[in-house]
Parts: sequence; C-alpha cells; structure tokens
Amino acid sequence: MARSQRRLSRTGAGGARAGRARSAARGVRRVWPYVLMAWERWQSLSPDEKERYKKQARGYMDRGKKALETQRRRRPPGR
Repeated sequence: MARSQRRLSRTGAGGARAGRARSAARGVRRVWPYVLMAWERWQSLSPDEKERYKKQARGYMDRGKKALETQRRRRPPGR
C-alpha cells in the first residue's frame, strides 16, 4: 500500500511538470505570430530608425533604474 502511494506522489509531481510544459508550449504558440511580426517590422526599418528606437529603449532603461534606486533608498534594508 505504501508503495502505491509513493508512485502516486511521483506521478503527481511529474504530471504537474508535464502540465507546466504543456502550458508553456501553448503560450509560445500563441505569442509566436506577434514575435514574428515584430521581427519583420524591425528588419524593415532603416538604420536611423533602429538607432532612434534603441536610444528610446536606453532612456526607458535608465528611467527604470533610477526609479528602482529611489525605491530602494526609501525602504530600509531587510523589508
């Protein structure tokens, strides 16, 4: 009897893992067309437009880093 319970717990963990993999695969299939469209659009841009987008993304990244730094300064360590 203990043996069958052990098997159930193993298959239960494996089943959860398989479920997550199935869910991830479904998500990839749903997102893939959008990724492909974005890649094709990026490839069609001129080098000047690409640089403009990169500069804009760097600005967003810097703003995000500053926001995180100010948030860390406001909170004491350990919280």
